[in-house]
Amino acid sequence: MTDKHTNPPLNIAIAVYPHLLVTSLTLPIEMLRAGEAFAKGHLDKQSFRPLAINLVAKSAESIPTRAGLAINPDCITTNAPYSDLIIVPGIWRNPRPVVRTNQEIVDWLSESFSAGSHIIGVGTGNCLLAEAGLLDGHPATTHWHYAKQFSHDYPQVRLKPDFFITQSERMYTVASLNALADVIVHIISQYYTKAAAQHVERNFSHEIRKPYEDQRYLEGAVDRHPDELIAQIQFWLKTNLATELNLQEVAAQFSLSYRTFTRRFRAATNQSPIEYWQQLRVEGAKELLASSNLSIQEVALEVGYNDQGHLTRVFKKVLSQTPSGYRKVVRRKLFG
Repeated sequence: MTDKHTNPPLNIAIAVYPHLLVTSLTLPIEMLRAGEAFAKGHLDKQSFRPLAINLVAKSAESIPTRAGLAINPDCITTNAPYSDLIIVPGIWRNPRPVVRTNQEIVDWLSESFSAGSHIIGVGTGNCLLAEAGLLDGHPATTHWHYAKQFSHDYPQVRLKPDFFITQSERMYTVASLNALADVIVHIISQYYTKAAAQHVERNFSHEIRKPYEDQRYLEGAVDRHPDELIAQIQFWLKTNLATELNLQEVAAQFSLSYRTFTRRFRAATNQSPIEYWQQLRVEGAKELLASSNLSIQEVALEVGYNDQGHLTRVFKKVLSQTPSGYRKVVRRKLFG
């Protein structure tokens, strides 16, 4: 007999097809189940919703995998229940044969999104979402190795290969398994509280990762700006903290005079390039101090400062403490 106080389940569907990457199927299931187990022990009955996870395929036939495991679908696209969340796993190597032979999955994804489902596409699995037209005019990412072919096949998609995560309303795309794990942690925080998400993160991540919100490309986000060239320079600066180039040389690299560069940068970001670069370097140093065993001197070199003394002076100015003092405080909070 069903408890009349039991909340309806959260329906999770995972699309399955030949040549899928099994880890992009099993990892989210294990993480979601861990979040569910934590929530069951910490939430009251009125707040807790169990998970109902279904594997959805175009037919009921068992699907072989490269790992030697057979996947047995729970339902097919024509009788799958409404899904709160759908996960579309990555595809081994060339995704085009899988896309061509799984029109039923493509149609089901389109119908499900129209019905209100949230969707996470993983790596080359995003080709199925693109085939359904769900990514047209929206930002998306994919596995870096397939980015050029993806752009050729789906020119209407605003591909963002430099981002590991994109979000456009109810649509998420991720480029890697680590990025998928970060989005699943984010989803768990929405379903089951931040405490449940932190519990899962501690158990499934061997390093202190950046929060989902810090990694994603969010369509329409208020902190974005329309100056694409300045956005490209911002990304270059983020990924080249240790460069020996000065800002004048960076501007020249992007065919801008330094005067034009500083004017456009301030107009787009409301801060000077120097302020922005210092901010990036301080944030990079903070992350390394918290999550690595590098010496202070090594951290300084990693983020573009010539010596430990320079990093210490900047830290004292910005954070009113030394790098070693910051490391002690943050590690006490993290590992206490």
